[in-house]
Amino acid sequence: MATLVAAQKSRVSGSALEAALDELRHLLGEARVSTAMAVREHHGRDESWHPTMPPDAVIFPETTEEVAAAVTISAAYGIPIIPYGTGTSLEGHVAALEGGITIDLTRMNKIVRVSPEDLDCTVQAGVTRKQLNEYLRDTGLFFPIDPGADASLGGMAATRASGTNAVRYGTMRENVLGLTVVLSDGRTIKTGGRARKSSAGYDLTRLFVGSEGTLGIMTEVTLKLYGIPEAVSAAVCTFSSLEGAVDTVIQTIQSSIPMARIELLDDAQMDAINRYSKLDYPVAPTLFFEFHGTEASVKEQAEQVRAIAEEQGGGGFQWAVTQEERTRLWNARHMAYYAALALRPGARGLTSDVCVPISELARCITETKQDLAKSTLQGTLVGHVGDGNFHMLYLIDPENPAELAEAEALHERLVHRAIACGGTCTGEHGIGYGKIPFLQAEHGAAVSVMRQLKRALDPSNILNPGKIVRM
Repeated sequence: MATLVAAQKSRVSGSALEAALDELRHLLGEARVSTAMAVREHHGRDESWHPTMPPDAVIFPETTEEVAAAVTISAAYGIPIIPYGTGTSLEGHVAALEGGITIDLTRMNKIVRVSPEDLDCTVQAGVTRKQLNEYLRDTGLFFPIDPGADASLGGMAATRASGTNAVRYGTMRENVLGLTVVLSDGRTIKTGGRARKSSAGYDLTRLFVGSEGTLGIMTEVTLKLYGIPEAVSAAVCTFSSLEGAVDTVIQTIQSSIPMARIELLDDAQMDAINRYSKLDYPVAPTLFFEFHGTEASVKEQAEQVRAIAEEQGGGGFQWAVTQEERTRLWNARHMAYYAALALRPGARGLTSDVCVPISELARCITETKQDLAKSTLQGTLVGHVGDGNFHMLYLIDPENPAELAEAEALHERLVHRAIACGGTCTGEHGIGYGKIPFLQAEHGAAVSVMRQLKRALDPSNILNPGKIVRM
């Protein structure tokens, strides 16, 4: 399918843009300022179904000081600024809705400091999670937040990402200790610190984590690290029904078994994974488990979960104990999105991201699958169900208005179902511009407070405009 480029209303005048670019070339050099269409289009799209909205230019800074200077220049000319990590977001976060300049942070990929004795580190925003864990490999430590894609840590902080390990280790919200942030006027501030707790003033770190580049541009991130477990074991278990798989998750969590990962995949997603990753798992609702701890505790956890699963119709446990076996298993899980897209070549994925209280998980998933069965669309379900988060992926041709309308209607129905039972419209993907209406439905009058914060920190609305809240 050809790249779908949306019509944009740029607020950038040609003269202002050229003047700003002249200053940016003087700051960064010709090679780190690009107006090439291929570069611009690459930076105007993410992994979602949303159409490409390219910026007017892309720059490639390498230090916080260069980012601050670039923001100061852009602010002087009133030019929008869109931060870019690896482009793996799913709600149009990097789309240049009003034109402007994208700040590509991939060259800011230095690991600034690792303190093994304190279990923390500081990295530039462009460092990816795989890069960090490769660097940490010989220290006995690792960073556990794993959204699947090899996303940048700045981007993960900006979207408050989580992933497969969140049930045990939490999300980026719990694992970011501090930030270096460039504000809309070019000032640079540091938030938080390395202490594991603090009562000093407003919690600005939590304000910026999840702000999606709308309040400031993160250039450095200080993170918690964890010791690599003594023993790790993974297993795959198939079920005769989706309800049995979900009830197994609920009983496991309510029994306080300290799981590292519990991932649910429906029969359609398992079929997609088998085809894409050349595996031969049964085409049935399936749970992927991972257990961390001592040899004895891992064995005990596995036996407890196996007993629960068997009571719910689960069977055919396949164990993955060696690193190679676990890597193969989790690589297949991480490729689930691309495996689903491959079921319909040329399609894009409109994916949901609801998260609900664990007691509501079974009903929410069952009703969602019933809606899909009544529709004309093809879709798959996968979820980090240990914390109540799941994704329904609808395969669509985004240039087919009927398909898009049907997928959006199913998605809206799902989101309102989740909100009604105390859940959220997004457990980890963020709002971008794709979920703005749902934010209002979920938070009501609180959205006006978010808008006040945006005005206070970005009065000219130049930081990733059109995302999270409309001004």
